[in-house]
Amino acid sequence: MNQLVTGIFLTMHYKPSAAEAFSSIEYIMRDVDGGWLIRYLHSTGASAFFIVVYLHMFRALLYGSHRKPRELLWIFGCLIFLLLMAEAFMGYVLPWGNMSFWGAQVIVSLFGSLPVIGGGLVEWIRGDYVIADATLNRFFALHVAALPLALVFLVIAHLMALHEVGSNNPDGIDIKKHKDASGHYLDGIPFHPYYTVKDLVGVAGFLLIFCAVIFFAPTFGGLFLEGPNFEPANPLQTPPHIAPVWYFTPFYAMLRAVPSFAGTQVWGVLVMGAAIVVLFFVPWLDRSPVLSIRYRGPLYKIALAIFSVVLHHPWRLRIETAGRHLSTAGQDLHGAVFRFLLADALVHEDRPREAGAGEGHGTCVSS
Repeated sequence: MNQLVTGIFLTMHYKPSAAEAFSSIEYIMRDVDGGWLIRYLHSTGASAFFIVVYLHMFRALLYGSHRKPRELLWIFGCLIFLLLMAEAFMGYVLPWGNMSFWGAQVIVSLFGSLPVIGGGLVEWIRGDYVIADATLNRFFALHVAALPLALVFLVIAHLMALHEVGSNNPDGIDIKKHKDASGHYLDGIPFHPYYTVKDLVGVAGFLLIFCAVIFFAPTFGGLFLEGPNFEPANPLQTPPHIAPVWYFTPFYAMLRAVPSFAGTQVWGVLVMGAAIVVLFFVPWLDRSPVLSIRYRGPLYKIALAIFSVVLHHPWRLRIETAGRHLSTAGQDLHGAVFRFLLADALVHEDRPREAGAGEGHGTCVSS
């Protein structure tokens, strides 16, 4: 809701033109009443959104929410994640700062490494032979209209799939199996007031941190908004270190970790794409007899912990440097992904939950 409302107000003053985009952002920041707050709510909100999305996906891996019978729910979630990355990237280009311009140049040029169709595809995405006014216009249209509309439909499909199979819980119990004479679930508790109060506390804490960042550190040391993006786009001046915003850094690290050979960089692009595609197959790669991490063996827990730590490693490097260190982080990330998926697919040391364990304790949500 924050992104929608602030985006509408930003659109009232933003000009999607290569000649006026940057100056319109400066106008919003300096001359529009409360414009600086609207802009920072939107830019910080994007980072906060991805923090919530990554935590949501991590929680699903913790408690097996991607497993049967919730495979379709997980796939819809992965599609939402994919569209969110496209939405965030196109929004990142719109301020038309120097980092936005060169970030678009690097990312769009990646498609040129694809054989046969690469050159034509890059021109089609740009709408021109270079990153220019046509590129900015089509990115603006996709960011404010096409992609949000697609996201709305996917979120509706995600919620419909959730309603069909029900929510998961930390114990991995199917609460719909046992009902009393009145039809209430024996293994569940009402959503209100128990979970509404708990969620309100979490939302209040998150908003407190969110507001603190907006008012005291809106750029977050260059992690949310980079210094070069406060300079107008300059095709003749490359920023010292071209690196994407923090939530794209793991994928960019994978790209940098794979060297070009046979005269093409397509291998890095394929690895980066495969890291996203493999998420869709996680429900079938995970063959454990139990859902929740509470009942899994130590190897899965260690693999998931290593994966999480290494995933954050290139984000830290994002504000330090790029190049050799980022490539090293990407290689570490590859190893972590491989170890996690290998443990997920091959290890069967998990202990199945005993029949009836957790039943009647009232720890799950009733639908």
